[in-house]
Amino acid sequence: MLLGLLGRAASGCRTLTGQLPWGGASNFGKRLSSGRQEIQVHVHGGESDGVAEILMNRPHARNSLGKTFVDELYQVLEHLLWDSSVRVVVLKSAVKGVFCAGADLKERAQMTDTEVGHFVHRLRSLMDEIAALPLPTVAAVEGYALGGGLELALACDLRVAASSAKMGLIETTRGLLPGAGGTQRLPRCIGLSFAKELIFTGRQIDGQEALSRGLVNHVVPQNEEGDAAYQKALAIAKEILPQAPVAVKLAKLAINRGTEVDIASGMDLEGMCYAQNIPTRDRQEGMAAFREKRPPKFIGK
Repeated sequence: MLLGLLGRAASGCRTLTGQLPWGGASNFGKRLSSGRQEIQVHVHGGESDGVAEILMNRPHARNSLGKTFVDELYQVLEHLLWDSSVRVVVLKSAVKGVFCAGADLKERAQMTDTEVGHFVHRLRSLMDEIAALPLPTVAAVEGYALGGGLELALACDLRVAASSAKMGLIETTRGLLPGAGGTQRLPRCIGLSFAKELIFTGRQIDGQEALSRGLVNHVVPQNEEGDAAYQKALAIAKEILPQAPVAVKLAKLAINRGTEVDIASGMDLEGMCYAQNIPTRDRQEGMAAFREKRPPKFIGK
């Protein structure tokens, strides 16, 4: 089982070194950004070269998780896997005062029970795809992240929130329960008892309480532009950028999969990940840079 997981991770790393059939993520981002797409992507250049932003832009529905939104997010994730220039992904909202409001209940009301079941399964799979993305992911939560919106943030590796943000799994207030990973990821993030309390009550908490409970990594005061969480998320992404990409990906795999098994199996997984990293050019570059007292230049191979 562990060998299979490691094989899939290594395969993902190889995929990232391939050539983009559409000419690069920058071109892909321009293509998605034209028109009225609900999900847009932008790959930075300059000092932020290697940071890809996934921008949620569905203002009329507060970035709620509708069919088009979900389809486009799937498409973006698939294409990012092919781009060797991308090292970190930041997920943010273009809608002021909201990260993601959760399920599109108006759209959901038009579905049959069978269609609802299929769509929620697809939504759950989307969150799994985000969590399994080999690249580090950082969610910038400026405003409301409710229901599926919080599940979306929970699927990311790191979360930064503005102090004014509001977060909660509010499904029980609508006659529902979290269905896109919330019952599993929230307890693993903040502990069983408080996760139950938040889910059972449907309570919303602000950024400061989210920090104290371990739900977010950082909380920042909101600024006049309304992008304080994004600015902090970008700063974290820039800290990750100069590190060895293959080592970061393998570390993510070891952490994510290791926490799902007993510690002895986790140690075995760590050992296999480490073994995968030994022959990489980046490890050799890191050792050479240390000997020569210079900054390393990692290439992701």
